[in-house]
Amino acid sequence: MKNRRHQFFYLAAVLAAVLAYAVIALAMPESVKPLAAAPRSVLTVEVATPQAVVLPLRLAANGNIAAWQEASIGAEADGLRLAEVKVNVGDVVRRGQVLATFASATVGAELAQSRAAAAEAEAALAEADANAARAHRLQTTGALSAQQIEQYLTAGRTARARLDALRAAEHTRQLRLAQTRVLAPDDGVISARGATVGAVPPAGQELFRLILRGRLEWRAEVAAPDLAQLKPGQRALVTPAGGKPIEGRVRMVAPAVDPLTRNALVYVDLPPGGAARAGMFARGVFETGTAPALTLPQSAVQVRDGFSFVLRVGADSRVVRTKVGVGRRAGDLVEITGGIAPPARVVAAGGGFLGDGDLVSVAPSAAARASTTAAVN
Repeated sequence: MKNRRHQFFYLAAVLAAVLAYAVIALAMPESVKPLAAAPRSVLTVEVATPQAVVLPLRLAANGNIAAWQEASIGAEADGLRLAEVKVNVGDVVRRGQVLATFASATVGAELAQSRAAAAEAEAALAEADANAARAHRLQTTGALSAQQIEQYLTAGRTARARLDALRAAEHTRQLRLAQTRVLAPDDGVISARGATVGAVPPAGQELFRLILRGRLEWRAEVAAPDLAQLKPGQRALVTPAGGKPIEGRVRMVAPAVDPLTRNALVYVDLPPGGAARAGMFARGVFETGTAPALTLPQSAVQVRDGFSFVLRVGADSRVVRTKVGVGRRAGDLVEITGGIAPPARVVAAGGGFLGDGDLVSVAPSAAARASTTAAVN
């Protein structure tokens, strides 16, 4: 019973204290009432302001990488068997290097036969010339008739003609023997091989394809209205599929425009020894000049639903999502073409953790921190 009485008195005392506090609080003047707790910032951020810089003007294009010039190396001799193939696809060759050889035994025998026949004709010509000379000396003596003298002279001319014919045949055999060795017409890289040991290809059949001097070019398709911006010698950055950018130079702008696509080809020389290969697709940009631009760090620009936004920091330190237009990019900078202008402040990084209207604390810039550190030291 005593415990219940004590509990009752305790509860009554607590209730009386609460009521007394409430009465005192209501009667207290506004000036002395306790202030509500200040709102806390969501994140401490660094801010950036659009800066005017000079950015390159660039023209984007697509195209294919191809050989600057490609030589087709074929069989000149007919009816000969390929005895040896000395190169393969990808090999670097020099002018005059032997690429393949044909069996030459038959051609060698024919050449020896032609030389023997030519030697025989030389001897016959010497005899005919001697007879013609004697007949000419005897012409005034009357020992030989005019008909006999003419026969000796004709025999000499006939022997000379036969010798010339046999020498021509010998020269033909020499050329045929030389054609049993397939030579590289210039320095370059073997890009295709159709030669097979043991085959008997007809004359004119392609055996190898050679990229002359290993030179490649990018053939970019550029719209007709943009051609006026391009000229030989301009710098271009070409990025093959799956590769790194390669620096090239414009060699030539095509003199004609395709009437169907309204595009023209721009030929860009590429340096040798890179990752580019003939037949690759590549994207690239031409640097056509420079122009001033307002820029922000790329980390300050967010992309959502196909639009670009920044988080602008207001005077009350709350962020406001603001839609902006973007243009050129250079390094870690992006051009701002509309939506904000100096001296607007935007969140430089970490905007993905903030929502529209969030309160932030602005951290001092790196320059300010450096000056503060220097003053302390």
